[in-house]
Amino acid sequence: MAVRRTTGLIAAGLLLAIAGPLAAMPEAAQQSFASARSALARGDGIAAEADLRRAGAAGASRIELAATMGEAMIAQGELAKAREWLAPGQFAKGEEAYGWRMLALLERVSGNLPAAGRALDRGLSANPKDAMLWVEIGRLRYVGGEHLQAIEASERALAADPDNVRAIELGAQLVRDSAGPIAALPLFERALAVDPRDMAVLGGYAAALGEAGRAREMLEVTRRMLAQDATSPQAFFLQAVLAARAGKVDLARAMLNRIEDRLDSMPAGLLLSGSLELDAGNANVAVTRLTVLANRQPANRAAQLLLARALYESGDYNQLFARFWGLAERGDASPYLLNVLARALEERGDRLAAAGLLDRAAQASGQALQPIAELASPGELAARWSANPASPGTAVPYVRALLSANDLGGADRVTRRIYELRPGSAEALGLIGDAELARGDGARALEHYTLSSKVRFPAQLLPRIAGAFAAQGRAGAVQPLLAQYLAAFPRSRIAQRMAASQAAIAGDWRTARALLENLLKRGGDRDWRLLCDLSLAQLRDGDAKVAQATAQRAWRLQPASALTNQAWGMALADSGDDKPRARELLNAARRIGGDNPLLAEALKKLN
Repeated sequence: MAVRRTTGLIAAGLLLAIAGPLAAMPEAAQQSFASARSALARGDGIAAEADLRRAGAAGASRIELAATMGEAMIAQGELAKAREWLAPGQFAKGEEAYGWRMLALLERVSGNLPAAGRALDRGLSANPKDAMLWVEIGRLRYVGGEHLQAIEASERALAADPDNVRAIELGAQLVRDSAGPIAALPLFERALAVDPRDMAVLGGYAAALGEAGRAREMLEVTRRMLAQDATSPQAFFLQAVLAARAGKVDLARAMLNRIEDRLDSMPAGLLLSGSLELDAGNANVAVTRLTVLANRQPANRAAQLLLARALYESGDYNQLFARFWGLAERGDASPYLLNVLARALEERGDRLAAAGLLDRAAQASGQALQPIAELASPGELAARWSANPASPGTAVPYVRALLSANDLGGADRVTRRIYELRPGSAEALGLIGDAELARGDGARALEHYTLSSKVRFPAQLLPRIAGAFAAQGRAGAVQPLLAQYLAAFPRSRIAQRMAASQAAIAGDWRTARALLENLLKRGGDRDWRLLCDLSLAQLRDGDAKVAQATAQRAWRLQPASALTNQAWGMALADSGDDKPRARELLNAARRIGGDNPLLAEALKKLN
């Protein structure tokens, strides 16, 4: 597979006369060499190789060609051939930092991170102020889990060369992860001011525009990308995202079909593809796509639930039960998952077991935070972690398993060891916070969550931070945090749902309603709990008729739920339109879920 070029040199600079000792090449060799550098600036490793071979035939030495030929081979995905040119470490005078950087890139993409670090040390010895070296150091540190150190390297790269496109791009990517797409947009625009045609920057810019809710501008940028490269997988994926958000399933699938052979390397593409194939009725295809993603990302709740649905719709009940029964037995099992498993049990004729799951789904309410479940046993995960304790891929699942087993001492021991090995790792900081929160130490948990969020601030961190605030008796701090988060990440569903709950608690029903209606428009029409919450917000906002319709939709999705019966009954009781039906629904809610203040208030209106 071809690897993206990382030199960051723009074409205009590459066409300047070659300075220093390389100017000693014969004139014909110089011309071919300059042409090769220009080809690499376009990402064309094949053309670069051809030009370099012509330069060699015209008198350029192997040492003069080594660094650039290494990059050309990496651009083609020819890693073994790249090693032949780079591994000897023999580069022309003035090309040493470039050559060692290319060797570091080769080692990084080959998975040899310590060797990559050693190559970068050699490069820094040659030129400690080389901005591109610091960019590669930042990328290596990020891949290696040294995330805070990666931010430092990015800052050093920008200080060394404020107009370096790759340095600006790395800074934009890091800002986008931690502070959100809106904060990153000026950096992407700054990079494009230097090189308006840089495909990597254009792709990042388009994605950030989409995350910021600026769909029209996102589409314009993807069209610019395709005008330069008619096969750009990132452009087609981003256009598929836009089409899917607009409800154009066939168009979105057509866009993804253009990059089908490269989907496995795009987790977001796999998730989108699986969802679209389900909507199109192709459950078996969805299973294939989603299984790859669910195995790779066990913490990806959306992928797991979509896979459960795909297995059900494909009729593969054996795999459905084998994979998800353990999750269904947990106290925090998703009502959606319980319903899927119950339907499968009903179709197998086991109505008694199905009824038990449906009862649990109907009575489900907000649960305390619980660790993400792991498919492997703690013993198996312990062995994997012991073999590679510094890897997030082995450490994160093991800590989750320990927390699930309530082995808080073991979780604390493992998280401390991870932090010793990767002191700047966002994963390590987050895991330490999880262990501390499980012990009830909200203050220390918040410290580590805050540090983790400086690297990456996924929405999944918000409930854990809220739990840390609650453990300190500071629940009031959650609402301003959510407001800040939504200003930075305006499309976050988790943040919008939490913000709606906070607004409802504060009695700001208009804001709660607006947030919940936005979620409904963005694909929440099958979420009966969202519909119940929205019905209450509409009711409290003085719109009983609309609240009735919303609650009735929720009831039709889950007629055995105390929440749906209560929501519809409350709306009817408030309007007085059908008191007998309202009483029937409210009594059913009491029978299923017991008494509560909202239920008592609604019944009082019927007297």
